[in-house]
Amino acid sequence: MRARDLRDLTDEEIERKLADTRQELFNLRFQSATGALDNSTRLRLAKREIARILTVQNERRTLQKVES
Repeated sequence: MRARDLRDLTDEEIERKLADTRQELFNLRFQSATGALDNSTRLRLAKREIARILTVQNERRTLQKVES
């Protein structure tokens, strides 16, 4: 999901997306440790997705501080 798509989501939807992506990363790491991971690039993509979500959250927090 692109950052511009994340910006259109509500705060609750972003929190849910972050939790889901973190769970996916956990599962991928577990698969990697047991040797069952087929596509190792999915680990990198999950980490980038988490970074995008956190960036959008920080942008919103910063914007709220500036507006108040």
